[in-house]
Amino acid sequence: MTGEGILSSGLSMSELGRRIRGERRARGLSIERLAELSGISKSMVSEVERGTKTPTVLVLDRLSTALGTSIGRLLDEPGHSAMRVLRHAEQRVLRDPSGWERRVLSPVLGDIEFEFMRTTIGPGVDAGEFVPHAPGSREYLAVEHGDLRLTIDGRPYELSAGDSAYYPGDCRHAFANDGDTGCVFYLAMEVGAAGHHEPLRESPDA
Repeated sequence: MTGEGILSSGLSMSELGRRIRGERRARGLSIERLAELSGISKSMVSEVERGTKTPTVLVLDRLSTALGTSIGRLLDEPGHSAMRVLRHAEQRVLRDPSGWERRVLSPVLGDIEFEFMRTTIGPGVDAGEFVPHAPGSREYLAVEHGDLRLTIDGRPYELSAGDSAYYPGDCRHAFANDGDTGCVFYLAMEVGAAGHHEPLRESPDA
């Protein structure tokens, strides 16, 4: 989980680290506590905050979950206008070295913890398992192209183009493309109440 690879268009790693540090301090958390909540080692959290280590998408997701927020909020500043157009070139894009990409389509709005994403997974690529988000979180998914294996708390569901699904975001969920063509799906996530996270078991390779 320590591999390099996350790239966000228009955002430096030092700026990403500053935002993570700001969210942590705003919640009164120490680096040690954030490491405990996220299951990421203290050294990794420290390096990410300093901008000296590029996290994978799964690492960034664990950090945002532990902070009770979304990846989008870590990548962008909140907007204050009632209307906002997010041009394609302005959207934050995360690319994982394993062969998949997440594009954040929704702007960050005040205290609203909502995220709308477009994910592309290459053929034969397993994007991995995401840890449960805050209690009360909800996720809605729709497959645009290809086939997707959606796994919820260890139970797999095979989805094809045109299929959609809903599942509680506060459970383990994983995405994989077992086919020989690329898969594209859209995901809308509403983050539940923050501040009620149980410590996650730290992975040995975190």
